[in-house]
Amino acid sequence: MQTTLMNKDSKIYVAGHRGLVGAAIVRALQKEGFTNLILKTHKELDLLDQPAVRDFFALEKPEYVFLAAAKVGGIMANKTYPAEFIYSNLTIETNIIHSAYLSKVKKLLFLGSSCIYPKLCPQPIKEEYLMTGELEPSNKSYALAKIAGIFMCQSYNEQYGTNFISLMPTNLYGPNDNFDLENSHVLPAMIRKFHEAKNKNEPSITLWGTGSAMREFLHVDDLAEASLFLMKNYNDSSIINVGTGEDVTIKELAEKIKDIAGYEGEIVWDATKPNGTPRKLLDVSKIHSLGWKHSIALDEGVVETYTWFKKNHD
Repeated sequence: MQTTLMNKDSKIYVAGHRGLVGAAIVRALQKEGFTNLILKTHKELDLLDQPAVRDFFALEKPEYVFLAAAKVGGIMANKTYPAEFIYSNLTIETNIIHSAYLSKVKKLLFLGSSCIYPKLCPQPIKEEYLMTGELEPSNKSYALAKIAGIFMCQSYNEQYGTNFISLMPTNLYGPNDNFDLENSHVLPAMIRKFHEAKNKNEPSITLWGTGSAMREFLHVDDLAEASLFLMKNYNDSSIINVGTGEDVTIKELAEKIKDIAGYEGEIVWDATKPNGTPRKLLDVSKIHSLGWKHSIALDEGVVETYTWFKKNHD
């Protein structure tokens, strides 16, 4: 296996370092002793501003780039703001990937998403299923932007000989997540709902759909470890899945979070609301064959995330 030599003082730029994924990547890098991290807030560097991004790369000349910046949200946010999702994500990707090429970055890691795969995919989802069917309509704008990012990385590798890799994480959760009830993902939204229902002694809590949809969840610290592992050990244009290879029904997840939060009321399922994709489980045999496997079990991860939420949101 060809490895990439990253020195502890290598100049590393983490785009989106304040988000769920970016913050975890920064923690993983610091844990391993990397000291020369370039971190810019939105105020310091607007990633939608092409000349500003180009100037930043020309001035700072990072050697390695983790492209974790993105506009993200749950079903509701994706359905409500499709134009914002496609514009923001396409613009961030093109600005960073092109600037990385111009400034001769040694290696770039692009973080995609499992929603790039067709809605009705054979399960578990292999990397080669990309572009073989219709996307889930509710997050199509976001998915198309991520697919464009993948093809951009591959095109630059092909034409310019760059080393830009793309990994596809499954559903993520963990500290620094978005717990906003309007536009967060399912797991953090549940944590907040059950916590607030418990505090208010509410007799029941209503959740979207039937609970039958199946989802895979990966702790963001595991994703960060995988990102660092792939940055060091993977040098191929083809995409690579990152997940646990295990899934649960939304109903099972709800019962799990209910128990962890100590909520004693009833769960009511609103079947008039969408379930989203019926099942979404990634085939992770490719990354397993390289020698990486997740280490944080779902129960352990949810307990830790709930503890973080109480500490930071109460």
